[in-house]
Amino acid sequence: MIAQKLAMVTIVVPDYEAGLAFFAGTLGFAIVEDTDLGAGKRWVVVSCGEGANLLLARAADETQAAAIGHQAGGRVGFFLHTSDIAASEALLRTRGVTIEAPARRESYGAVLVFRDPFGNRWDLIEPRMDVAA
Repeated sequence: MIAQKLAMVTIVVPDYEAGLAFFAGTLGFAIVEDTDLGAGKRWVVVSCGEGANLLLARAADETQAAAIGHQAGGRVGFFLHTSDIAASEALLRTRGVTIEAPARRESYGAVLVFRDPFGNRWDLIEPRMDVAA
């Protein structure tokens, strides 16, 4: 069998600096690459350490701009794990992130839903230790 893994997911942002300000600044993701491709385009990749990286893609036309914040049709489209939901929630709140409701317990662990500044919904999850991640 051929080994595969999801390496990267694109998230459309209004501009590169706004994307970096949130993902690298607010969330603390590492900047993996920021390469000028010419003609105003860049290859901007951020990582939270494990799992797939995010490619921050500046909307290039009206269709792409209309997708900003709606990339999952209003559903939670992105999932971020944490080792400490309470500390993560406090940090997000101090950094001005929009949290839809306080963390709650579910069968798979603790979860809260937040929005990035572009409108996309994210689940922040502290997985239960006895549940496979």
